[in-house]
Amino acid sequence: MVQDKPLSGIRVIEHAAGVAGAWAGRLLSAMGADVVMVEPPSLCPLRRRAPLLEDGSSALFAYLAAGKGSVICDLDRAEGRAEMAALLEGAQMLIDDSPVAARGALGLDPEAIRARFPEIVHLSVLPFGAVGPKAGWGAEEINLVHAGGEGFLLPNGLSVDLFPDRPPLKIAGHFAEMQGGVAAALAGLAALWSGEGQLVDASVQDANVAVGAFALQRLGDGSVEHRHSRSFRYGGVIECRDGYVELLMLEERQWQGLVKLMGHPDWAADPGLGDPAERSARGAEINLRIRSWARDQPVDSLVARAQELGVPMARYSRPAQILGGAHEVARGTFAAVPGHPGLRIQPAPFRFAEVPLSLDAGPPAPGQDQPSADDAVTDRLTDGRVTA
Repeated sequence: MVQDKPLSGIRVIEHAAGVAGAWAGRLLSAMGADVVMVEPPSLCPLRRRAPLLEDGSSALFAYLAAGKGSVICDLDRAEGRAEMAALLEGAQMLIDDSPVAARGALGLDPEAIRARFPEIVHLSVLPFGAVGPKAGWGAEEINLVHAGGEGFLLPNGLSVDLFPDRPPLKIAGHFAEMQGGVAAALAGLAALWSGEGQLVDASVQDANVAVGAFALQRLGDGSVEHRHSRSFRYGGVIECRDGYVELLMLEERQWQGLVKLMGHPDWAADPGLGDPAERSARGAEINLRIRSWARDQPVDSLVARAQELGVPMARYSRPAQILGGAHEVARGTFAAVPGHPGLRIQPAPFRFAEVPLSLDAGPPAPGQDQPSADDAVTDRLTDGRVTA
């Protein structure tokens, strides 16, 4: 089934060496935009980023670049900058994560872009934004997850109970950079929707500060959250006989469902626990009871019974369990990557119809969309610069 996608007909030129900018482009591509990567002669460094597949190619790149095109331009040379300009002639958006200090030499200075291409949305994606005292700073994922505040709060809950001496940790993968990519894509879409060419300055740090909004709110109230104190009053990560589950308790009906799930234990009949405020105050005591009970429970049957009773609980799955999970299979969450047998990824974290989006192409070969000399002549003829 061919689906109409909201960005069909929109062309995006992506000049990105980092995950955030590449993820922004990938999201726009999944929405139907024609996204073309501009790579240097040494190729996009994401092509070499771990984890690597058996053939030596990057699984991360396959995920971030699926469905995109590729053109090689040497922006250190005048010819390459001219090629880039030709690409921008027919584009509605430029994604760029090159360092601020390097943009002028690369022909990507925002003022120059605005002067030559006034209709284009110029989406800058940098660790700390393109303006301000940190605009020239580089950063890796570990810097960004801590710069946004979330790293300071990890591990917490059961993890910090089990390993109280562990230092702050980063979240697995590229959480912070991908949060930045999401924020950048949404900001770029808002600018595109306005119908006006403009510079959009996306900061990965800003996007991650928003993730910790509750911690910031409490900071305003004079309370500094810490990983040793940040946890659910009761619930959170629970160890079971053959794995772990996450239990989230927010509403009275969920508490009543949990009591029923546990077989109405005597301790839960304490009149004081009928008051949500007292339950919160006695959260540590309740969690000890829950964890003691759950250690003998098999994950699959426990989660099934919990969901029947309206108790928000889900298992922590291993990768193979996620790929083969009943829910994920029913929703068509994952699809095979063309050209990479055995590799399955999520085509998009959204859908526009009852059926999931398809994955029409894998990552591009280097320079697979390179304009030929004949194309260049044709372009000049059609725009009036050369007469027959």
